[in-house]
Amino acid sequence: MSRRYTRPAGLVYGSDARQLIKEGRGASLGGLSAIAYTLVEEIARGGAEASRRFAPGTLPRQTVVPPFLSTGRPLIMGIVNVTPDSFSDGGLNAEAERAIAHGLQLAKDGADILDVGGESTRPGSEGVPEAEELRRVLPVIAALAAQGFTVSVDTRKANVMRAAIDAGAKIVNDVAALTYEPAAMQAMAEATCPVILMHAQGDPKTMQLSPQYDDVALDVFDWLEARIGACIAAGIARERIVADPGIGFGKSFRHNIDVLRQFTLYHALGVPLLMGLSRKGFIGALTGEKHAGNRVNGSVGGAVWAALNGAHILRVHDVKATVEALAVAGAAADPDQSGL
Repeated sequence: MSRRYTRPAGLVYGSDARQLIKEGRGASLGGLSAIAYTLVEEIARGGAEASRRFAPGTLPRQTVVPPFLSTGRPLIMGIVNVTPDSFSDGGLNAEAERAIAHGLQLAKDGADILDVGGESTRPGSEGVPEAEELRRVLPVIAALAAQGFTVSVDTRKANVMRAAIDAGAKIVNDVAALTYEPAAMQAMAEATCPVILMHAQGDPKTMQLSPQYDDVALDVFDWLEARIGACIAAGIARERIVADPGIGFGKSFRHNIDVLRQFTLYHALGVPLLMGLSRKGFIGALTGEKHAGNRVNGSVGGAVWAALNGAHILRVHDVKATVEALAVAGAAADPDQSGL
């Protein structure tokens, strides 16, 4: 069965982008006023190989950006792992008091969202009982939310989603895209907050053993499109949905690079996009840095690339370094909005 895709290309930034959009010679990328695309890559897939060509055109579906993302820049989601087996920090913030302090520091460093998770989903990880996950995350969410910070909960479980929202979480971030439990879809249909749907191939325990795709970027697009459709059918409004292509989740080194390189493809989903590549293994493979906690430089480089390709949210460990790098890249791309 033949399938066609449209990937934005020919990106332009800042005042040039705004002028091209005004003149109708460019279109807004992901609903962002400071990034325009001037071409599309038309992709046709019917057999083993996809044919590709560049041409003038626009996406069939434009992204409607909800108010909380209408900042003119990517929001920074700082990671608060309340787990003893985190791949990135080795359980440094596994206790509530330290996790709360870490969240407060990330907010001071410039995080717009604090993403609190109590179950590691690193490659090879085991699941955590629901009661233990609740014990880990609820005190941290409640404490950070009580101080006025925007908190998201990183969970696959329906009851954790509900309890986290009751404790003050404003966003649900699900690495299983509401597939882990049937009740998760119902929980989010009953809620009113945004939900982040991430692509993953397989379960965290086995997902990196032998990931296989026909065309990874297109296969991920198809999967996310189907999940968005399922959510809308279940009563979750499109305006509440954010998509994440899932770097590092059931993907090889080459798969991750292909998804990152073709990131603009996912704007055709018509929802805001999150990129989460911070400190992941493919960065270590590229830079030679074996210790996840030392992959700051490579992580920041990936975050800047994603921002320049229209990411609406960047999920990162190293908030201060990312904020500062984006300030420089943003000023170069759009000096009229740099405040200088």
